[in-house]
Formats: sequence, C-alpha cells, structure tokens
Amino acid sequence: MIASRIRRTLVLLASITISVAALGGAALAHHGWSWAEAGMIELTGTITAITIAPPHPVIEVDAEGEIWTVELGNPAQTQRAGFVEGSAEIGQEIVALGNRDADGSPRMKAVRITVDGQVFDIYPERIPQ
Repeated sequence: MIASRIRRTLVLLASITISVAALGGAALAHHGWSWAEAGMIELTGTITAITIAPPHPVIEVDAEGEIWTVELGNPAQTQRAGFVEGSAEIGQEIVALGNRDADGSPRMKAVRITVDGQVFDIYPERIPQ
C-alpha cells in the first residue's frame, strides 16, 4: 500500500515536471519584438510557402532570389486582421511592411501585408502614419 502511494506520487510529480517543461519551452518560443527592432522595411516578392499555425503564422517570400521569412501576429490576431487560411496562395505577389531581424538575416515581423491588392493590418498601432 505504501509502495503504491509512493509510485502514484512519483508518477504525479513526473507529469507535473513534464508539463512545466513543456509550458516553459512554449514561453521561450514566444519571443516578442526584441529580435525585430532593426528598422522598418518594405519587402516585395512572391509567396513560396504559407503556414497558419501557432505560435505565429509565417509566409516564406522569394524577393529577388532570396527567401525571406515573414512572421505575422499570433493566429488570433492575424485572423482579426482578416488574414485566414485561403487569404493567400503560393505564387501570389506580396508586399510586407515590417521590422527586419536585428541580426540582418532575411526575416521580418510584418505589421502590414498586402496580397494582390488586399491589405491586412496585423499590427495597426505599429504602422507609421
């Protein structure tokens, strides 16, 4: 009986430890804006891939032969902006306005995207007037 209680307690503690580790990893993956403060740019190119999934939807863009990763807001925020699955397709032209990765890599956090003339303001408060 005592061995059974100890076993249940150990299983419970292991489950809690795994849950905390998983949540901590998700929190670390959510990186905010600190990486994207290198300055605002406008990127024009062709969509090569679209992923609408947590933690952030991502659009891969071919801009003059260089593949850029364009991160959008979290899925709920991106949806509120009107950009949902089916809003864009591979091969369409996109113009992305946003902040470039501070380390200079071809990656940006978009505040606005325009796909075939349709504008999606992901972070309207960050769009320069």
